[in-house]
Amino acid sequence: MRPQIENLRTALSAAPAEIVRLVHRADASLPAPAALRVIERLTHRGPRPSGDIEEVRRRYEESRRPLLAPLEDVDGVFQVSPRTGDGPSVHVIRPKGSTGRIASAIVYLHGGGWTVGTFEIYEPLCRQLANATGSVVVYVRYRLAPEHPFPAAFEDTRKALAWVHANHRWLGIDPARIGIAGDSAGGNLAAAVSLAERNDRSPYRPRFQVLLYPCLDMRACMPSHKAFAEDYLLTADLYRWYRQNYVGSYAKQQHWRLSPLFAHELTDLPPAVVLYAGFDPLRDEAAAFAERLRDAAIPVEALYFPDMIHGFMTMGGAIPAASVAIRRVGEALASLLRD
Repeated sequence: MRPQIENLRTALSAAPAEIVRLVHRADASLPAPAALRVIERLTHRGPRPSGDIEEVRRRYEESRRPLLAPLEDVDGVFQVSPRTGDGPSVHVIRPKGSTGRIASAIVYLHGGGWTVGTFEIYEPLCRQLANATGSVVVYVRYRLAPEHPFPAAFEDTRKALAWVHANHRWLGIDPARIGIAGDSAGGNLAAAVSLAERNDRSPYRPRFQVLLYPCLDMRACMPSHKAFAEDYLLTADLYRWYRQNYVGSYAKQQHWRLSPLFAHELTDLPPAVVLYAGFDPLRDEAAAFAERLRDAAIPVEALYFPDMIHGFMTMGGAIPAASVAIRRVGEALASLLRD
């Protein structure tokens, strides 16, 4: 482990509240009322560790569907299934008012512990993100664990990114303005692939990265993992089960492809928007990653929602802060790219 990460972890362990206030410049003693209502609703209805994967996915879909925001109007939504070997199927969303112009693009990786997650659940968020950023959003249907453990989703993400570049003319996309984004497990994939493309000096290097409450530390060693191990939906048991589904038999959990937080070097990465929530087990690793990016002179816009919970951005029908967060992501991204 690099000394600077060990030092940050030690500081967080010694005085988590103090450091969190310093990093986030805000604090909250309780989740927002809307978030508390969602916690109460989902505690006994949401997914839980099980050997029956299809039952887990069913519970996830049925519990999340009533929380979705309405579908925003966009210029178009269509699905594409690339040729075998070229990558996974994708859903392409053109933002409102984009017809006839060349747009930026966001390759989007959904959350769900690499185990659950569908376009139906993510379409409201992807439409909102397209309109808020003026970008074509390309939602990636990567292979899910445990049927397809690491590196399946990682490889699918790289293939999808390459496919978008190869088809930019047909998609009406500016190849110099293609970025990558994801929430939770999808944030893990976005950060890991940004590192991989940089390491390989790839022509597909993302122009920017948007990491929404990302999973960046497979060992779950930060103080927030203990502070919010129970009662906030993403319990320690569920999160451990998700990680095991994805990691499979791979032994090096600290490798940067699994834990981007522990990458040896973060220089020369794309500008980043990093969003995190106050009552989220993944809070501290997101904050630590933002600080490491800043230390590496990477432009970063950190967005902190101190009274929110993990996953809140797909709950726009129940949590008003979700739409606020998407709007702020759009503003932050515009600011980064303007600079």
